[in-house]
Amino acid sequence: MHKITVIPGDGIGPEVTQAAIHALDAIPVEFYFQEARAGNSCFEDTGTTIPDETIKMAKNSDATLFGAVTTVPGQKSAIITLRKKLGLYANLRPIKSYPGVKSVYNDLDILIVRENSEGLYSGIEKFTKDGATAVRVITRKASEKITKVAFKEAYKRGKSRLTAVHKANVLKKTDGVFRESFWKVAKEYGKIDGYDDIEVDEVYVDAAAMFLITKPHRFQVIVTTNLFGDILSDEGAGLVGGLGMVPSANIGDHNGLFEPVHGSAPDIAGKGVANPTAMILSVVLMLQFLKEDHEALKLEQSLLKVLKEGKYVTPDLGGTSTTMEMAQAVRDNYQKI
Repeated sequence: MHKITVIPGDGIGPEVTQAAIHALDAIPVEFYFQEARAGNSCFEDTGTTIPDETIKMAKNSDATLFGAVTTVPGQKSAIITLRKKLGLYANLRPIKSYPGVKSVYNDLDILIVRENSEGLYSGIEKFTKDGATAVRVITRKASEKITKVAFKEAYKRGKSRLTAVHKANVLKKTDGVFRESFWKVAKEYGKIDGYDDIEVDEVYVDAAAMFLITKPHRFQVIVTTNLFGDILSDEGAGLVGGLGMVPSANIGDHNGLFEPVHGSAPDIAGKGVANPTAMILSVVLMLQFLKEDHEALKLEQSLLKVLKEGKYVTPDLGGTSTTMEMAQAVRDNYQKI
């Protein structure tokens, strides 16, 4: 049995979470789900966006499913807090084209490996007389760890190119550390059988943003710092149908948290039209993390069939189905495979 902490959150978070778990229930694997709270509605009820009990439950679980939360300016970010408390230093964001989904490119398969623990998301800010300052934290330890994760993911996925994205020509010290750490690990891994077949290169982040639009096929796996990874993955989502199509895995040495890249979308909350694809794909990543690879593949294939047929998809995908109707179609397909 896998013990899963479920954090539905705000807005469409509970809807897409319910849909994903409904699809997951078809899998012949035993799960124990425990629900926890986080986000703005939690703050309004308890005075905190992420209670200590939620953190404790997530730490003691095999994995955590996180829906989406609304973060009001001035509030502590629930997801960033969870990432830090659970030591989730690697954020994997696949940018993938799917059949039946209107995309700029129909054959993309890029993995963005984002450093998850530091950078400008460290939250070290202060007001000054003239405005405010933020401290950008980049360490050799974190930079080397995330580069090693990127190499391992490239090898595991059969990719032949790994690209470091940074801005070391301007951010000479912080991105200088990241760049030096990348090439140090690349030199070490370049001597290991299998890893020595992976071509490595580097691109400035502004050029990478342009190439994602004009020449996205030059990228296979991208490794980058926290803020750059966040921005580039959202840009990449725009190439494959939008944020509703992109899942993510937050991985550490002991825990894993899985969430869609999209936000809480309060404007469509409660209408039953939220696209559950990113959340279902996040469940696929969770199953892979739990070593349930066969079931992960079957669930992804079931979703692909729904997307390709286009009969039971939500309005953003050109259909008329509700969130739960689409999830039911995925579940039905799974049971037929």
